[in-house]
Amino acid sequence: RATARIERGDFYPKLQGQATFARYRTSGNSPSPVPFPVPSFRQSQWAVPFDLSYELDLWGRVRRSFESAQQLAMGAEAARQFVLLSLQADVAAVYFSWQNTSREIELLTLAIGLRREALQIFEQRLAAGLGNEFEVERGRVEVASAEADRQSARRRRAEHLNALALLCGSAPRGFEPAFNAAEAKLPAIAPDLPSALLERRPDIAQAERELASRLAQIGVAKAAFFPSVRLTASGGVLSGDVSDLFLWESRTWSLGPRITLPFFDGGRSKADLARTRAFYDEGVAQYRHKVLAAFKDVEDSLAALQFLQGEAAARTQAAAAATQAAKLSRQRYQAGSINFLEVVDSENARLSNEVARVRVANEQRLATVRLVKALGGGWE
Repeated sequence: RATARIERGDFYPKLQGQATFARYRTSGNSPSPVPFPVPSFRQSQWAVPFDLSYELDLWGRVRRSFESAQQLAMGAEAARQFVLLSLQADVAAVYFSWQNTSREIELLTLAIGLRREALQIFEQRLAAGLGNEFEVERGRVEVASAEADRQSARRRRAEHLNALALLCGSAPRGFEPAFNAAEAKLPAIAPDLPSALLERRPDIAQAERELASRLAQIGVAKAAFFPSVRLTASGGVLSGDVSDLFLWESRTWSLGPRITLPFFDGGRSKADLARTRAFYDEGVAQYRHKVLAAFKDVEDSLAALQFLQGEAAARTQAAAAATQAAKLSRQRYQAGSINFLEVVDSENARLSNEVARVRVANEQRLATVRLVKALGGGWE
């Protein structure tokens, strides 16, 4: 914005003033147009001049320069908005991943409890002579495997927490956001959205403003082919003695226009115009790429939500069926129909399906975050 205000200053005249003092001595042997020598002398000079200049914007150079700077300022604001939107999307995505990992740790903790319970039963059966070492070793493998999965989930949770602290501008140590056990309700976004919504994306707005700035630069380059007219004026006071400096007779002034005619510059103006036009063509290509990338982002997110919805329904159904199977296997074990290994297998299947369901639900949240970001934000 400050750069745009600098360019806007060219709309107004420039007035400068200064105060000078000089003490000098002339040479007694300096060349003289008269046939006798001019003796040297010492002189003091006090001056307070003011200079005024103003360019007549006949060909729009100043207007187009200001327009270009103004568009760049608007593009910079759009870039700032895009940073904020990206930050919000990153915070939401990392928070959902942290929340999902916390749920996985809870499920893995339950799995460890069940497998340790099974291991104790196997060890008791072995001590009573009813079991075998295979059951005990199998139980130890199950416990160690679940513990390893929980440690991995804890590592990922710590990484998500550190990333969230960084995004929030806090030190990772001691940063602990409030955990919401309830799953976030996803906003309902219709798949048949109008493409005009993409105009809300800050990065597209930035590319559009930068393209407009490059177009204005073509007008600046064209103005170089025409004469420039600048009005100049100067005035002030000049005296050899400071006591006479501000007397009416010490005043000086001059006034006159200055016209610059571009007769020959070795092709610089023509080359500069070609450069700015090529710069504009480059901006058109970049703007087109941004728009196509925006369409791709929206389509990718919509496709992800569509297929994840079906996957989530299947995972929910599988988790419900696995829960029922685990319940039946425990009943059969209590009735003596099966051994406890089958109970452990059914519990493992139930927990695996529940973890898969939680992960798919998190993928739905992340896909929604990407879709909201692709549409420029605005959904609660």
